[in-house]
Amino acid sequence: MSEVKGQGLGRRGFLLGTAAVAGGAVLVGCTSNSSGDEGDTTNVGATGGDNSAEGKQVTIGFSAPAADHGWIGAITKNAKAQADQYSDVTLHATEGTNDVNQQISQVQTLIDQKVDVLVILPFDGKALTQIAEKAMKQGIPVVNLDRVFSSSLAYRTWIGGDNYGMGVNAGNYIADRLQGKSNPVIVEIAGLDNLELTQQRSAGFKAALAAHGLKIAARQAADFTADTGQQVAADILQAQSHIDALWNHDDDQGIGVEAAIKQAGRDEFFMVGGAGSKRVMEEIKADNGIVKATVLYSPSMSSSAISLARLIGQNKGMTDLVEREVPASITTYSAVVTKDNVDQYMAVGFV
Repeated sequence: MSEVKGQGLGRRGFLLGTAAVAGGAVLVGCTSNSSGDEGDTTNVGATGGDNSAEGKQVTIGFSAPAADHGWIGAITKNAKAQADQYSDVTLHATEGTNDVNQQISQVQTLIDQKVDVLVILPFDGKALTQIAEKAMKQGIPVVNLDRVFSSSLAYRTWIGGDNYGMGVNAGNYIADRLQGKSNPVIVEIAGLDNLELTQQRSAGFKAALAAHGLKIAARQAADFTADTGQQVAADILQAQSHIDALWNHDDDQGIGVEAAIKQAGRDEFFMVGGAGSKRVMEEIKADNGIVKATVLYSPSMSSSAISLARLIGQNKGMTDLVEREVPASITTYSAVVTKDNVDQYMAVGFV
């Protein structure tokens, strides 16, 4: 998830593509326009319009962290699925790793293979900056996906999510639902507090609530894991005899949070999730549980990153824009998914 710097309350951007499909191996994930066997789980970005016509062959190198979390797993799946849509794209995907030195080595291998463009979601943006700068100096454009490098010299284009906006939209949704209620008790279960992305989400949430004259009654971080989510939620539920609303930053973490709520037999409040898992979207659609919304931080951004890398490799721009080049920065929008609009977003739900 993103480590980009926070933006203002009105920050918005593009949601360019969607996808979900399986895969992953060390530098052997070389694909072009082969078809997958994932059935209903495959959803990719549209390839219509002038830029969809077959053009110059482009080899794209792709590197991301290990798929030890549903969101990260979907990042790699989506990238491979999007590459499969283009007959003029060959994707070289490395095996995901949370070892910084190994990821640096994998990116170096992609550079040595002389790929045309690199798409990199770094495990640690600062640590991967030097190798990304090396690629740029050697004439290989880099699309920096989500977790930002520490220097703009390390990438041609950045695309990622809006963590501050995610918190803002969660806060606004909760405030709207609680309108007219006196002194509501609002609880926040965050991710990892030492990550800038968590700090941004919390800052946006606090600011949005404050704009409505509301405040957070209790807040704890849960490390983006279901186990810690369950433990933290149990502690909060024990400490708070009454709650009106709860925002949980991450839907995978939310598995544990929901388990704790069920064990405690509490149902007097509603819960808002984060990121947009298919599991949570299905709960929202059923409308028979405590979860009433989730705020998107969609891994479909990796599908868009592949499309952008292809355009950069072919020296094309985005045909709906006046500018002739791909923009230097694209921020996806953190839409709030509710029962009213869940069918529009089900395809981008990750598993």
